Amino acid sequence: MSEQDFEKQDVEEEIIDAVEDEGVELDDDKLPFPNATVVRLMRKNLDKHKQIKGIVKREMNLFLGRIVETVCKKMNGYEYSYVDYGMFKQAVETFENIQTIELEKMKIIKNLEKIKAECDCLIDDVERKFHE
Repeated sequence: MSEQDFEKQDVEEEIIDAVEDEGVELDDDKLPFPNATVVRLMRKNLDKHKQIKGIVKREMNLFLGRIVETVCKKMNGYEYSYVDYGMFKQAVETFENIQTIELEKMKIIKNLEKIKAECDCLIDDVERKFHE
């Protein structure tokens, strides 16, 4: 299947999704980015069989717009009359570290579950000893 066929299929799927989501506006004029671009990126990263509801497309677009605003506000905090790569890297650092934070969260949860299991064992031992 050629790239044009994939693009045509994406457009057709977007139209089908939009028809399924009656009443949900997908007006590009009110969104920060062209909706087709956002949907294409979403489809690229989601399983092929998933359908994307119109409200999800719209909210993803708005969310990405808020991220751009946040990053720009951080870069705007510098007193320079230009924005360089270093400033950009510092501004996006929070978003880049989200995966690391998520991994740390998972480690903490696993450790807490291990502690909980040990506590449950101790509780069982205490109950056994005092109920005999």
